[in-house]
Amino acid sequence: MVKLPYRPCVGVALFDREGRVFVGRRLRKAGPEHVDDTHAWQMPQGGIDPGEEPLAAATRELWEETGVRSARLLAEAPGWYSYDLPEAVAGRAWKGRYGGQTQKWFAFLFTGPETEIAIATPGGHDPEFDAWRWERLAAVTDLIIPFKRPVYEKVVAAFAPLAASLARGTEPSGTVRQDD
Repeated sequence: MVKLPYRPCVGVALFDREGRVFVGRRLRKAGPEHVDDTHAWQMPQGGIDPGEEPLAAATRELWEETGVRSARLLAEAPGWYSYDLPEAVAGRAWKGRYGGQTQKWFAFLFTGPETEIAIATPGGHDPEFDAWRWERLAAVTDLIIPFKRPVYEKVVAAFAPLAASLARGTEPSGTVRQDD
């Protein structure tokens, strides 16, 4: 069997000032990844367009999936995190062209009013989520579809210091790169 390439992708951990992250519940029609309602929650993520830089893709995906423009970059996770799709999903997702994704993750601080979050009409695109909420970063690994869990565990480890800092009321200043 031929190993399919990974789809280049970005992910966004959008933090509120209390150190919680945005999670959206994926619409059932948003893709073949839906397995149950418990594991339908995820942070914004999506593909990188040809010629697009990862940070630009992260900003675009955040806008397209949540309507959020009021956000400040806090950190970039080290390296790229990859996952393989289960065989049954790989044949249907992305027209069968990819065997999984390799993702570059970014942490942003949401600086606007919650009324800015518009999952029903995000950035003029079709919605991907039918509900959203702020969640503790450590809890997202239990909400994500199981085959993405190893990536989310790495994201949680990379951004846990930011979440803790925000939860203490200490806002990180400037842009920092999280190292291993």
